[in-house]
Amino acid sequence: MLAVTTAALALAIGGCNKTDNANGSAPGQPAQAAKAAGDQTISAALDKNGRFYQAAHSAGLDSTLAGPGPYTVLVPKDDAFAKVDGALKDAANPENRAELTRVLTYHILPGTVLIEDLGKAVDNGKGKALVQTMNGQTLTATKGGAKVVLTDAAGNKATIVDGDQKRSNGVVQYVDTVLMPAAASKAPAKS
Repeated sequence: MLAVTTAALALAIGGCNKTDNANGSAPGQPAQAAKAAGDQTISAALDKNGRFYQAAHSAGLDSTLAGPGPYTVLVPKDDAFAKVDGALKDAANPENRAELTRVLTYHILPGTVLIEDLGKAVDNGKGKALVQTMNGQTLTATKGGAKVVLTDAAGNKATIVDGDQKRSNGVVQYVDTVLMPAAASKAPAKS
């Protein structure tokens, strides 16, 4: 019950940030943040030579991150990709597209979620909060000192090391670890 309540709270925080404004900025973006972000989308702001952008491009998610959003994108630093195997090692291989999409959408949250929002959700959840991702799974947010730490399905922990980079369609939070969703369930074999 606590987990469900905490998840609802975390989603509500993202939903509370949604506002309609006539200046063309993404919903959930305060006017001041939209002005600071300018017309640059999340996709346009990402380093085109960075591992996250290259994987997102291979999966076709770069166009999503150029869309209206708003999104919160947890972008692992490039050195974090050196520690993973599987589809992320060979992002350009078309056979890896489904797995890339599954992993990368685990790094995207609906709405604009600032570090302060995550911290408040953790405090309100008595030390942890569940955060819904775009792939339908959750991350667990906690605090490690003054930093927000996100734990994935396998227990890997990623700390937000640089964040609240506001863009016209959301916000980017940089993390120090690639987060991995729970293993994909396989369809039963047909007889």
